[in-house]
Amino acid sequence: MTNTLCFDFGNTRLKWAIFVGRTLEREGVLENDSVEAIEPILDEYKPVKSILSSVIHHNAALEELLAARTRFHKLSHLTRLPFTTPVGSPHTIGADRLALAAACVQLFPARNNLAIGLGTCITYNFINKYHEFLGGGISPGMEMRFKSLQTFTAKLPLITEDWNFPLVGYDTATNILSGVIAGMLYEIDGFIDEYGKKYSNFNVVLTGGNAARFVPHMKKQIFADPNLIFKGLYAISEYNLGSDI
Repeated sequence: MTNTLCFDFGNTRLKWAIFVGRTLEREGVLENDSVEAIEPILDEYKPVKSILSSVIHHNAALEELLAARTRFHKLSHLTRLPFTTPVGSPHTIGADRLALAAACVQLFPARNNLAIGLGTCITYNFINKYHEFLGGGISPGMEMRFKSLQTFTAKLPLITEDWNFPLVGYDTATNILSGVIAGMLYEIDGFIDEYGKKYSNFNVVLTGGNAARFVPHMKKQIFADPNLIFKGLYAISEYNLGSDI
């Protein structure tokens, strides 16, 4: 079976995963995007194919290395996709959002899907049952909300994530925790409710680093998959580079 190396470079973390055939074998986080950080992964797993999703200005030498040692594909608006993007400016769609859409098409092909990505930003990505990515929404993620309260006020402190908070905050820290985390929960629940009213045969997938922490607090039981982007990247690599399984 063929090994496929997938990279997801977000605003906060540089993540990688190796697929053996269709199975995600291992994942990790890079300290940086240097050639020296990537070469040990290539040496250990000897991937035949690789794909990169990046929303940052990454090291150009990384692409040269991957192209030299693998069949390499960089995810962009020029990528062949297993869905259409009938929106005004398809070239502006983030690579991470394209990967989430591809994963939904592969995993839930007959459903109207809302993939919610929890990262630096919260992205709402809607792919209908006709495999059309129609867009969705973007709002600030948790860390951005915490930091903005501290940055744009004179006295509010920087608070870090803590799920042991009351609905009614009793001091500054718990007021911020309730406002940020509970606010995100109500926002996500609200979007799910509105999409559910508009679309039948509706499916929701939550992904991102702390997706599992949100699920128990949601109004409706939804599916959390922290590796949804990687699954989408693998599907796109198969679509563009061919399958060797």
